[in-house]
Amino acid sequence: MAESKPLIPSTPPHVLIFPFPIQGHINSMLKLAEILCISGINVTFVNTQQNHSRLLTLGNVQSRFSQFPGFGFETVPDGLSEDQHHSSGFTSHQDFVKDGIHRMHNVTRPAFRELLISDRFKLAVRGPVSCIITDGMSGFAIDVAQELEIPSISFRTVSACCIWIYLCFPKLVENGDMPFKVEDMDRLVRSVPEMESFLRCRDLPSFFRPTEANHPGLDFINRETSHSMGATAHIVNTFDDIEAPILAQMRSYWPNLYAIGPLNALLNALRSRTTTKVSSSLPVSSNASLYPEDGSCMTWLDKQPDKSVVYVSFGSIAMVTPEQWVEIWYGLVNSSHRFLWVRRPDWILAKDGQESQIQAELVEATKERGYVVSWAPQEEVLNHPAVGGFFTHSGWNSTLESMVAGVPMVCWPHLGDQQVNSRYVSEVWKIGMDMKDNCNRLTVEKLIREMMGDKREELMKSAVKVAEMARKSVSHDGSSYRNYEALLEFIRKSR
Repeated sequence: MAESKPLIPSTPPHVLIFPFPIQGHINSMLKLAEILCISGINVTFVNTQQNHSRLLTLGNVQSRFSQFPGFGFETVPDGLSEDQHHSSGFTSHQDFVKDGIHRMHNVTRPAFRELLISDRFKLAVRGPVSCIITDGMSGFAIDVAQELEIPSISFRTVSACCIWIYLCFPKLVENGDMPFKVEDMDRLVRSVPEMESFLRCRDLPSFFRPTEANHPGLDFINRETSHSMGATAHIVNTFDDIEAPILAQMRSYWPNLYAIGPLNALLNALRSRTTTKVSSSLPVSSNASLYPEDGSCMTWLDKQPDKSVVYVSFGSIAMVTPEQWVEIWYGLVNSSHRFLWVRRPDWILAKDGQESQIQAELVEATKERGYVVSWAPQEEVLNHPAVGGFFTHSGWNSTLESMVAGVPMVCWPHLGDQQVNSRYVSEVWKIGMDMKDNCNRLTVEKLIREMMGDKREELMKSAVKVAEMARKSVSHDGSSYRNYEALLEFIRKSR
């Protein structure tokens, strides 16, 4: 009788995660990485070299992931020098996005492929890569995965409602909804199922605004959406209670679709169920910042009355003209409400030597009831009892974080999915107001006053309801938690 061999414990799957190299995408995909690590999955997170250096210097990623022996970072080049920030030196959002796409395809793409075909992972503790989770804006990684016969998952970091519009792009062109003229901005769009009654041309994603159908921005979105069809599965950072009709439509294109958001809420729920010293001591936020945070704003908030402060932040990419800056400032000051304003050093589209002439009254009024920082720990701010409203660019991460915190919004969208997000916030979810394509002091003042006063009770009623749905979705019997368990099963079987 042959001697039986001892059973060898199977090693966990090894997932490689690759984000598009900008703040919001890295932030949400690092949350996903930590969620997978908590569940016992080995993870390699591939960053561009410059962003990786900034994360280690400015964020808390080392303390967050030090408890997971199955986690590691790898880097690929991005074409930037060590002292060059990804958003510096541009005079428009379009130029910024165009530059990032160019560097990804000409510098990062070949380096990413070389990393995968090298011997780097064959002898690693985490084992060979068994699955690649790539950003929806980095579709070339799906091609590499197919070439190497590795299962791939596309993670779209924008809202499901935005993705659905991208998927409807051919129909929009075929039915004449695109391209559209400036005078058609308020015309209803009829070619996107589930949105026929409220979606206007001005609410379409910013990439859809060119007046010619063969615009490079449209080509990029169409190409990346087509790329995503080749993925084995798809992840969306949303939850069924707010986007169920859209998700149902999307599953006709992507059968293996996992809605596991809000990721910040799912991560905090999983952390609360662990007992490790590191995870229990981490704050509500998961700092993956490419900017140095100014924690003094939390001390300032501690001194303010409950629900009295408007938090103002337009994200990591949005850029404004000097004229818009002054209008926003006047609107905030004239609203007579306290405000905490995040103003990045690189957020003003000003030519060399151009300076805004700021009235002394603005500076003095800000000293009285405002506080300005260059960057803030946003999740902590939104969950602070002093914060009563959010003046936001409507980025999807910010929108979800505001939902989870139960904070109503005034939305001033700039690019990408922000246009459709702000429409949903105001017309579908009823948790805020839309200031799209408008920036003057009277409008800013009016909407801030309404959010903090006249319409507060109505907005808070909806905001509290949405926050409860978000928290329920990540509970043990919630839709997002069940979807996450199904995703884990998919990853484990894909080896």
